[in-house]
Amino acid sequence: MRGNSAALEAAGVDFCYYENDGLVLREVSLELGAGELVGLIGPNGSGKTTLLRVLSGLLVPNRGKVYLDGQDIRTFDRRRIAQRVAVVPQELAMPFAFSAYEMVMMGRTPHVRPILGAGPRDRQVVAEKMELTATSVLAERPFSELSGGEKQRVIIAMALAQEPEILLLDEPTVHLDINHQVEILELIKRLNCRERLTVFATMHDLNLAALYFDRLILLDRGQVVANGSPAEVLREESIRQVFRADVQVQQHPTHHTPQVVILPLT
Repeated sequence: MRGNSAALEAAGVDFCYYENDGLVLREVSLELGAGELVGLIGPNGSGKTTLLRVLSGLLVPNRGKVYLDGQDIRTFDRRRIAQRVAVVPQELAMPFAFSAYEMVMMGRTPHVRPILGAGPRDRQVVAEKMELTATSVLAERPFSELSGGEKQRVIIAMALAQEPEILLLDEPTVHLDINHQVEILELIKRLNCRERLTVFATMHDLNLAALYFDRLILLDRGQVVANGSPAEVLREESIRQVFRADVQVQQHPTHHTPQVVILPLT
């Protein structure tokens, strides 16, 4: 057991997919405290999705360890991890015509006893999480026919049905228009506040990350290069170096968070 208060921790993590390939993650160390709202930013290919998979226990580090509530995550079986940690992927393709309700009920899998199937408690939790995510009205609709924003809310409801303590989201606003991006991020922030969920999400949009997350971690080529408040992480020099883009950082007119302005090359 580790003597710390981190809900989830990576300690000196290296990871590569194949033995002869270079490291995707290199000496990554970070802590997520209980109830924190943290965003993970970085260029495409910097290792963000891989880090989420390592933290969730889906991938095993080549070096270093991941700790869940102070205990090596490898000592947990997948069922126990799923009862504590829920993952919302970038995309979820379903080959069968499941309804939105059936999708959310899948989130109860770690709690449903084999053979007996879902019981009253499972149906109650699903109803609560669909109400919380405003997806109750979608219950009977085929998941495949929902809009991008509706699908994302159903997937989040499915993750919440696991009754996790930690929610990991991989680009939760990807492929969504501005209105639905804000809708999803408002939901995530509300879940963090009301449910006291520890939230860790990869983000592509730096300005939205600054607006909605209390702490940001900047990843570059598999290494953590900055970790702190949005104002501490989103500095012009760091952004230019990591993203190879010319920018100016200004203050948001109403929320006093940094906002990144991209400058044209000519």
